[in-house]
Amino acid sequence: MDSPVQALSVAPEAPATAAQWTDPVVLTGRFIRLEPLTIQHAAGIFQHADADTVALLSRGGPAEQSVQGWAEYIGRLNAVPGRVNWAVVVVGGQQGGAREVAGQQVAGQLVAGRVSYSTVQPADRWAEIGTMLTPPFQGGFCNPEAKLLLMERAFTVLGAGRVHFKVDARNARSRAAMRKLGATEEGTLRRYQVRPDGTARDSVMFSVLTEEWPAVRAGLLARLDSFTR
Repeated sequence: MDSPVQALSVAPEAPATAAQWTDPVVLTGRFIRLEPLTIQHAAGIFQHADADTVALLSRGGPAEQSVQGWAEYIGRLNAVPGRVNWAVVVVGGQQGGAREVAGQQVAGQLVAGRVSYSTVQPADRWAEIGTMLTPPFQGGFCNPEAKLLLMERAFTVLGAGRVHFKVDARNARSRAAMRKLGATEEGTLRRYQVRPDGTARDSVMFSVLTEEWPAVRAGLLARLDSFTR
């Protein structure tokens, strides 16, 4: 099935309203669907999560590795003002680039993790994207398609001029993923945040500008095409 974002859309003449920037609309691609994150997704995420899933998250993870712990964590994320959270739901079964997944679907869904506009600034026309995928879905189609769907919305629906990502300086895998995406590394924000354990976090800033989006988009589509061959 072709992705709904195969045709390159043009940016709107005027930016979207502030309410549109924080509207958790459902976004569907070839392999995944992004739907508003709720506590009903907690069991699906818990099924495949491990300690490394949340070790480098700026806001930490659940207080305990349990369905209830994940539900409480999701509740905290959804309470952050201006943050928009989606569950990453696999719609094409377990094929197309995901590693072998142990266990069964929960409530008929295979939940790979969550992705967010962790901060939006409509007046300045930018959004920050943050991603958390559980181990079986890392390195497959989920990450590039989630980025494609959220960046396509930011640039062509919301009128963003910039999308950026802040990565823990210790997270070599995520830094490599940003370079593979084609994002520009802008520098390191030293002691930018305090981690849940009280230590200081250096955050590496990456960004994509609206004029860079067509090339980045083409690269993401090519990566997704490789999973269908």
